[in-house]
Amino acid sequence: MLRSQQKTWEEIASYLDKDKKVFIVGCSGCAESSGSGGMAQVAEMKQKLEEAGKNVTGTMSIDFLCQKALVKSRFMPRRADLQSSDSLLVMTCGVGVQAVAASVDKPCHPACNTINLGGSRGEWMGSERCMECGDCLLDFTGGICPLTACTKSLNNGACGGSNNGKCELAPEKDCGWELIYNRLKATNRLERIADFVKPRDYSKAAPSRYILATDHFALEQPEAEVKK
Repeated sequence: MLRSQQKTWEEIASYLDKDKKVFIVGCSGCAESSGSGGMAQVAEMKQKLEEAGKNVTGTMSIDFLCQKALVKSRFMPRRADLQSSDSLLVMTCGVGVQAVAASVDKPCHPACNTINLGGSRGEWMGSERCMECGDCLLDFTGGICPLTACTKSLNNGACGGSNNGKCELAPEKDCGWELIYNRLKATNRLERIADFVKPRDYSKAAPSRYILATDHFALEQPEAEVKK
């Protein structure tokens, strides 16, 4: 699984500053298990947004947001609500946000950060990957992760080394920052390409002692032995 935790309300509100109509999407898989994006959290977020003056055009929770075919099929009956929205707030891990952003022609804002549990993750269908950096950047990059889509993991791009849309280090791979440029342009948010993203705080990507002592990492280790 991928463990996630909600971003601060201040950060989420800043993403939605210019959006009046918001559709909220949660994940009944890993995000629900993490307590960051199940239906209970979706309902709480809906109330917060409405209290902040936003028009919540709809809410839903999908079993696994990392599965694009499932996301697209579940979105079909809600097309009118989605199209009437200025953006989607996606309450799940980085993979789920990317899968949703690839499935709908609307800006998608991440409501969560993905927390590193240590070790390796399972594989899933699709090209979306998450580095579990603990400080999700997807709002700046159109729902395409610069750390995994770009071979150099550049926060701010592009590097200038691409050739015909391909990466100079991996010629068989699309330039991640060209993909980001095209996505931002398609969702009328190209101005975000000029936003400077501060250097990463690598300490956020390290598993905390608390996480390592929970049943998400080791079932035999009592949580009470380690404090946050």
